[in-house]
Amino acid sequence: MPSLELTESAVDLTRTICDIPSVSGDETGLADAIFAAISGLPHLDVYRDGDTIVARTHLGRAQRVVIAGHIDTVPINDNVPTRDIVEDGTAYIWGRGTVDMKAGVAVQLKLAAELTDPRVDITWMWYDHEEVDADLNGLTRLARTRPDLFAGDFAILGEPSNGEVEGGCNGNLRAIIRTEGVRAHSARAWIGENAIHKAAPILERLAHYQPRDLEVEGLVYREGLNAVRIRGGVAGNVIPDLCEVEVNYRFAPSRDVAEATRHVRDVFDGFAVDIVDVAAGARPGLDAPLAREFLSAVGAEPRPKYGWTDVARFSALGVPAVNYGPGDPHLAHHDEERVPVAQIEAVEVGLRTWLLGL
Repeated sequence: MPSLELTESAVDLTRTICDIPSVSGDETGLADAIFAAISGLPHLDVYRDGDTIVARTHLGRAQRVVIAGHIDTVPINDNVPTRDIVEDGTAYIWGRGTVDMKAGVAVQLKLAAELTDPRVDITWMWYDHEEVDADLNGLTRLARTRPDLFAGDFAILGEPSNGEVEGGCNGNLRAIIRTEGVRAHSARAWIGENAIHKAAPILERLAHYQPRDLEVEGLVYREGLNAVRIRGGVAGNVIPDLCEVEVNYRFAPSRDVAEATRHVRDVFDGFAVDIVDVAAGARPGLDAPLAREFLSAVGAEPRPKYGWTDVARFSALGVPAVNYGPGDPHLAHHDEERVPVAQIEAVEVGLRTWLLGL
């Protein structure tokens, strides 16, 4: 089993945990290492559910903060092990997971070990299966088995935000738009009906779709509706009888799930639409007292989060939540994923300063 030494710097911990492969579904090795590293810390009460680990202080503070990060990554593509690189005078750690989001996890592990007397009680969460369907997410499972662990006055997700604070998040919906035809030999195409050809109006609607920019509590969220996959075809000499266009809709947190679903069905009126996955967004929640204190402590100007993150889970429970972590979100899942060393250090200082009330 790989081991973690929490006396190392957050930068060194980033390298170590990125070099432990943990593609979604294969997180057990890293989860074992995290559990072993924090289980012996006397100031933390540690609980494990599968490959999700929760560690809590019980200091009797008036307020509790939840700080969470996922430990899985998207598939590796020749970008592990990590390596140190320098570009235009900036030092980076390069490799899968450095941005999304093991640098944030490393900071959380470092602080969980060292902050024995914070000004608030803290619940630390490290969870599995974030990069796949929501029903597999470790927090989904934990919400069923131990909903009490989500209790808090404010939550922070260590998702990459360039070391800035990103409030709330867009919602996320996936739908399959289907067309049907009649199979036939391609030499006698007039006998059949080509389901792929019938999908042309779907693509036409997407090509001319104008996404909205919506202001929600002072932050402007950008929506998007895009085709992400097309399936169809039987063989090289067969007219296809089925075509499926998968679309992804990112919707502002001012829309709820029902409204987002209606919008997609309206856009593709006349076609068979199957909603296969949907998750509500999260309003910024930056007016909460702890959120204002946090923004002041880290000196950040809040921005919107365009991608969906698990802040939405906390928002749905009435816990205001933000994203705050090292790494450029544009490089999440990128084959050239890399995180600036200075951002890892800055996020650690920001969180430490706020949690200790310095």
